[in-house]
Amino acid sequence: MQFKPAVTALVSAVALATLLSGCKKEEAAPVAQTPQVGVVTLQPQAYTLTTELPGRTTAYRVAEVRPQVNGIILKRLFKEGSDVKVGDQLYQIDPSVYEATLASAQASQASAKSLSDRYKQLVSEQAVSRQEYDNARSTQLQADATLKSAQINLRYTKVLAPITGRIGRSDVTEGALVTNGQTDAMATIQQLDPIYVDVTQSSAEILKLRKELASGALQKAGDNAAKVKLTLEDGSTYGVDGKLEFSEVSVDQTTGSVTLRAVFPNPDHTLLPGMFVHAQLQAGVAAQAILAPQQGVTRDLKGAPTALIVNADNKVELRELKANRTVGSQWLVEDGLKAGDRVIVEGLQYVKPGAEVKASEWSADQAKNPAPANQAAAGGKGE
Repeated sequence: MQFKPAVTALVSAVALATLLSGCKKEEAAPVAQTPQVGVVTLQPQAYTLTTELPGRTTAYRVAEVRPQVNGIILKRLFKEGSDVKVGDQLYQIDPSVYEATLASAQASQASAKSLSDRYKQLVSEQAVSRQEYDNARSTQLQADATLKSAQINLRYTKVLAPITGRIGRSDVTEGALVTNGQTDAMATIQQLDPIYVDVTQSSAEILKLRKELASGALQKAGDNAAKVKLTLEDGSTYGVDGKLEFSEVSVDQTTGSVTLRAVFPNPDHTLLPGMFVHAQLQAGVAAQAILAPQQGVTRDLKGAPTALIVNADNKVELRELKANRTVGSQWLVEDGLKAGDRVIVEGLQYVKPGAEVKASEWSADQAKNPAPANQAAAGGKGE
């Protein structure tokens, strides 16, 4: 009987220890905290819509120089790769045969004219018949035509530049025989200022472009012409704007595309025929464009762009977007977001639709020096 108080004391001690252990466990349980996210509040802004199309430069005018008479080349009178003006002499063909032909034609014409003038006087006196005078007159006209042809052929021995532009290499040298109507050009001249840029666009897009031109949605550079900017092969921007002039009248059946032609001033000859470029067509200005940061836009399993926003009750909402083009580090959103929406750009991995969050405005400086992920939870563990 004397052992009962000891047993009672032991049971009480065990019960007290168990109670204290339960209290410690309850105190150590972490308290659920509201996730913190960084948001960007969207504001409408003016944005110039552009369409970028690949293309190639084409000379404004091209003239292939060919001989119009037969003969031997005596001289080449231009420097290959230089600029020539319309009317500049390029080649000299041996004129000796044509000079002799001209002299003969001049003599024949003088004789025929003299006879015609004499018969004209005699026919009035009825000393010769009217038929003899008509024959003399006809002979004179034929001699005049022969003389003119000889003068033209002699002039053609001087091969002149038909247009102003830059001339390429010569395909003939001194001593070469050239013939009238030959298929091979002696040289080629290309006018480089202004210069064309030919780009291709789908027929569906060209229909939309024409409607925008007709409605005035496109910025005009002139009558029925849209402004065009140019990016060169090295990534640099061409310093002068061009204008869209026209498109082909038919659609390429193999590609379903239409060729558009823009014209650019080229005073320094920076653009050369055959260069690959990118043309940006200014397709109007959206005065209330919504631009969302790319880090706030993700894609679902179907590939559709989505964004999480924080509503007025500080709860997360999922929005499906319509966004087809990027603008730098942002998406141009056509539908799904509006002015004033708070798009989550930081902490996306810790929240889901319907969750309550604490939102703070995000800035680009935070992207350079981000706070540690789940900082609140890390602090709880430290305590």
